[in-house]
Amino acid sequence: MNYESGFEAERVEPMTGSASLESDEAAEATRRRRWYIGAAVLALLLAIGAYFVVSGAGAEENTGGKAQLPSVTVIAPGQSTVDGEISATGTLAARRDLPVGVVGEGGRVTAISVDAGDWVRQGQVLVSIDRSVQSQQVQSAAAQVQVAQSDANIAQANLDRSLQLVERGFVSEADVDRLTATRDAAVARVRVAQAQVRELQARNARLNVVAPASGLVLERNVEIGQTVSAGSPPLFRIARGGEMEVLARLSETDLAQINVGTTATVTPVGSDNSYTGSVWQVAPLISSQDRQGTARIALPYAEGLRPGGFATVVIKSGTVSAPILPESAIQSDDEGSYVFIVDAENTVQRRDIELGQVTSEGIVIAGGLAGNERVVLRAAGFLNPGETVRPIADGA
Repeated sequence: MNYESGFEAERVEPMTGSASLESDEAAEATRRRRWYIGAAVLALLLAIGAYFVVSGAGAEENTGGKAQLPSVTVIAPGQSTVDGEISATGTLAARRDLPVGVVGEGGRVTAISVDAGDWVRQGQVLVSIDRSVQSQQVQSAAAQVQVAQSDANIAQANLDRSLQLVERGFVSEADVDRLTATRDAAVARVRVAQAQVRELQARNARLNVVAPASGLVLERNVEIGQTVSAGSPPLFRIARGGEMEVLARLSETDLAQINVGTTATVTPVGSDNSYTGSVWQVAPLISSQDRQGTARIALPYAEGLRPGGFATVVIKSGTVSAPILPESAIQSDDEGSYVFIVDAENTVQRRDIELGQVTSEGIVIAGGLAGNERVVLRAAGFLNPGETVRPIADGA
């Protein structure tokens, strides 16, 4: 049994060594096969790369190197006629703001007939002031008129009797002159008393605060029971006729482009409604601080116009001829707005511009372009001044 076991072991060992040898040969063949495949792929890639290099060099020789230049779309905007507009901001105010205060001696307020936002007519009583003392003074003065009138009547009667007796010689001419003077003095005292009554009545009438003109009450600064006098602040502010205006601040250049009667559109801040007005006054002076002046734009009354608020203003300034560019062609930096133009040598150049109004067709170029330049339409942000490009006309 031991011999059999040994015999079997001897037979197994040579079989195991043969299998291992075959496995090594297979692995070696696999490695060689992979190496051949890798070398073939590398050779193929080198051949493809060499082909493109040779083809590119040949194309560059045929085209003079232009195929490598970046292509940009350019546009020659020309000149377009647009309606000139000047945009500004301003403050809403009453065109004629009337402060209403006490014109008499004043006193305690007993009644107020209007409030802010009410419409009033000229001469309407706004505030009544206590006049109990003044009424008694008028009555006293009226009684003095009656007393003076009685004295004048007696003096006239005495004079009449003396004139009848002077012809008989019972009364001298001197007595007649004296009685005439007495009569005249009595009549004068009547007139004085009557004038005093009228004066007191006029003073009492001035105790009523009345509207100096028809319009809209903007402010009320008085309450019942308050004591007011001629030195008190205005009790009311009235917009005469309800007319409003916008005080638009404009530069010297913009002021020179508008005239009285120029149409303007006003849009209050926070409102979607716009109102049409016209310039009724152009400031004769320019502020030395900000080099601006004021254009006053008259507006009819509208509920949405509230004095003291801000508004944007667009003023028509006639027609102008200027280039118009889309927003994609315009760049900006710390130095301002600019565009890139392509010169005769196809070189990119920077051109500073001045922007005008925004229209449905684009942005008006107020300065810096004549309109016949080739302006880079898109992708100008990827270009640099002095760079050579291949321009392509828009739409080509």
